[in-house]
Amino acid sequence: MTQQKHPTYRCAAWCLLTIVTLAASVPAWAQSNSWACGDLKSHYGPFDYRTSRGERLDTVERYHFTPEVEALIRGKSSIHIGQDLGYTLGTFPNHHRALMSTMLYGRKLKSPQPPDLKYSVECFFQRALRFRPDDTTARMIYAMFLTANDRAPEAMRELERVEKEAADNPFTSYNLGLIYLDLREYNKALQLAHKAMAQGFVQTGLRDRLQLAGKWQDPEERPTAVK
Repeated sequence: MTQQKHPTYRCAAWCLLTIVTLAASVPAWAQSNSWACGDLKSHYGPFDYRTSRGERLDTVERYHFTPEVEALIRGKSSIHIGQDLGYTLGTFPNHHRALMSTMLYGRKLKSPQPPDLKYSVECFFQRALRFRPDDTTARMIYAMFLTANDRAPEAMRELERVEKEAADNPFTSYNLGLIYLDLREYNKALQLAHKAMAQGFVQTGLRDRLQLAGKWQDPEERPTAVK
């Protein structure tokens, strides 16, 4: 499987840099109601981030989701970062990097709904998954949000669904392992670390963190079959 053939690879490298630091303590926010999260229809979209490439995505990322907006430095279309994040997620509800930036924006401002966002941070996740329930990357980022907000049982449910739907993807196995590690589910994290290694994944961050926690074990070697 090549990087271009699987949508999860789109987010993988970026998410790997962010996922390790995302479990820092943040206020526990109340769960948003999906009915209060607005209609998905907009004047331009909605489009699927995984498949609607080309001019549509280029336009939105050029005029709204710029590197400065993604890094939460400044807005592009206005002085308000949240307006550009909201426009991006209004057009591409499951835009993985914009979902991540929106989550970090809420954490930065210590607010479940920064004043320049139309919806709460959690609403944007609910909108993304209402739009594309099969988007395992968006669901993993949502699980990260739940984990960071001390909502472990809900995060576990999301992770279990991701694992069933993307069992053959080494990036997914690796990222799932990192989130389980943040949940202190060490056996599950170890299992997924071994699985990612068997699938050919070469990054060692998950293994290194398990070693630091004193929870790492080398995978057992399977005996060679006698012919």
